[in-house]
Amino acid sequence: MKRREILQFGLAGALFPGQIHSAFAGSGFQKELTFEEPSRTLTVVEDVDVIVCGGGPAGIAAAIASARRGARTRLIEFHGCLGGIWTAGLLSNLIEHENKGGIMQEILDALNKSDAQVTATNYDAEVMKVLLDQMCRDAGVDVRLHTRVVAAYTDSRNRLETIITESQSGREAWRAKTFIDTTGNGDLAAYAGCSFDMGHPRTGLIQPFSMMAILTGITKYDMVRNNFIKHDGVPGSQHKINLREELRSVGMDPSYGMPTIFLIRDDLFAMMANHQYNASSLNAQDITDATIQSRREVNVMIDRLRKKGGIWKDVRIVATSEQIGMREGRRVKGLYTVSKEDLIKGATFEDAVCKVKFAVDIHSLDGSGDKGYSNDGIKVKPYDIPLRSLISKDVGGLMMAGRCISGDFFAHASYRVTGNAVAMGEAAGKVAAKASLTNRLAHEVSWKEVRES
Repeated sequence: MKRREILQFGLAGALFPGQIHSAFAGSGFQKELTFEEPSRTLTVVEDVDVIVCGGGPAGIAAAIASARRGARTRLIEFHGCLGGIWTAGLLSNLIEHENKGGIMQEILDALNKSDAQVTATNYDAEVMKVLLDQMCRDAGVDVRLHTRVVAAYTDSRNRLETIITESQSGREAWRAKTFIDTTGNGDLAAYAGCSFDMGHPRTGLIQPFSMMAILTGITKYDMVRNNFIKHDGVPGSQHKINLREELRSVGMDPSYGMPTIFLIRDDLFAMMANHQYNASSLNAQDITDATIQSRREVNVMIDRLRKKGGIWKDVRIVATSEQIGMREGRRVKGLYTVSKEDLIKGATFEDAVCKVKFAVDIHSLDGSGDKGYSNDGIKVKPYDIPLRSLISKDVGGLMMAGRCISGDFFAHASYRVTGNAVAMGEAAGKVAAKASLTNRLAHEVSWKEVRES
């Protein structure tokens, strides 16, 4: 090492309140550095009954259900709005929402009443944001946005007791009797020390990310007339194939082999035409690179279509999603793991909290082949999600809802969609409230007593 470098590291060590360590091996310098962060005492901001971490479809349902049952409930969300993939992710499309009842039906009714929903499945994300704010406010949920969970600590009984967050308010501590992980990627559970699975059982690869875009400058009439959106006159997935060929005609071979445009309003559309492969949802640099690359691809697509003219001459991107869509993260180990075999046989359980009918939906893992999606030869019979899959097996006082529940790769590819997330979240919120208000752990509460109360 040069004298200047030695002096720089020595000066850095003197200036920083912690310690910087550099490792030497023989005469060569190893570039890896470590830093010992000074310990500090944090004030506990709140000590409540239930804390829900993650304000997406599962999280808002969990928080609302908990608060309605009389539990003091705090909902913590990293983004600047509630809704997760519905809003920050601009998904604009409700999947597997039919016949769920409960909070999912309340959301559907409110969307229809507010004129936010123009079809049975598509909605205006801006109106959805306001709607979810109102529903949480009416239920008595205390919401904290712009706040990320960064650590979790258990007590001597291995029961989750305290979480730590970072925000513009600094580093803060929060306590509750019961916690619910609705972060999607299972972040809270991982911080608490829970075991988990991730990716395909053979390769470890996860399903690709996707960037949504909101479009204007095109019309419903032209999209229907040219069979670029789903309608009664276009069979199966032909509208997706037509759009793919249209993109290829302007020199764009989309990274997603089945690009799709969804109608929101007569002059407003959502587009999902991008896939980002071989990226980890647990790696911030991967997520960053995928976000930048996908935003560029989507913009190039629309620029080339606009230059083609015709029905595309005025097309513009209104917005790309703040949160790139992630299909997979951690699958946290619970008291029961939903399996491929459960899907095939249509498993039923006494503690069923949700009935799933959605097909196995595995998008290309590496971008090879047609870059589309498949069911891997698995035919799904309607099956149950048991309450036990929503309860951590490793840490007390912790539940999960949404795509981070306990399941194998193939089952996850079916139940991960948002309509199921809402139903799971609602169930978790009800159980968490009952457990907290009666000083029990979630596994000590039967689904029957919650369902009948």
